[in-house]
Amino acid sequence: MKQSIEHDSNRVSTGIGSLRQSSLHSSIIGWYAQPGDRLEAKVDDYIVDIVRGDLLIEVQTGNLSAIRAKLFRLAEKHPVRLVYPLPVTKWIVKVSRQGGEIVSRRKSPKTGRLTDLFSELVYIAEIINCNNFTLEVLLVEITELRCDDGKGSWRRKGVSIQDRELIEVKESILFTQSKDYLALLPQNLAQPFSNRMLAQALGIPIYQARRMTYALRRMGAIEMTAKCGNALLYMISK
Repeated sequence: MKQSIEHDSNRVSTGIGSLRQSSLHSSIIGWYAQPGDRLEAKVDDYIVDIVRGDLLIEVQTGNLSAIRAKLFRLAEKHPVRLVYPLPVTKWIVKVSRQGGEIVSRRKSPKTGRLTDLFSELVYIAEIINCNNFTLEVLLVEITELRCDDGKGSWRRKGVSIQDRELIEVKESILFTQSKDYLALLPQNLAQPFSNRMLAQALGIPIYQARRMTYALRRMGAIEMTAKCGNALLYMISK
């Protein structure tokens, strides 16, 4: 595994205000790239983040639905690897409206976990079984820069996310086939199981369990076997 990127928490990057190409995206490309790679190379009708021989590597730090069509089209003809950073630790830094001076810095109480991945996998579950597709998840620690400028969502009371910066890549996990995702299920999970049983075993909300079973079913890793009352029951596919 490559060495982690050291980050100075007292320094705020310039050019704050655009998430089109966040600092996190650029830093992940820099962390992942190797000598001889071609960056931002045109392949077919698309610009690909990294081209390594025959392998096309796309880094996505946002919603996977945004690049769903791109992944499907490229994977029809080329080996494609999606690199997805999943924040497990996040520092929230508030900056002033003018000058980007740091106002406060705190650690988010929310801790990310691998099962959060399924919130995005629901958008691309069908591509998992494509022989040309692999997914590499990077568990990362990040800084999220926020500004109380009144332009953010109502959930954050108008506070906008200005940028996200990489602090450290803690772990890399490669998924090459649908069965690899079954490792995220609890080892002691009964067969068959319901969404509620899965939620209780993992200690997650039931809506997250539903996303897991939806994605796992769409990729063929599990199958629905029966119905108990209003609850659907699932088993690992043979």
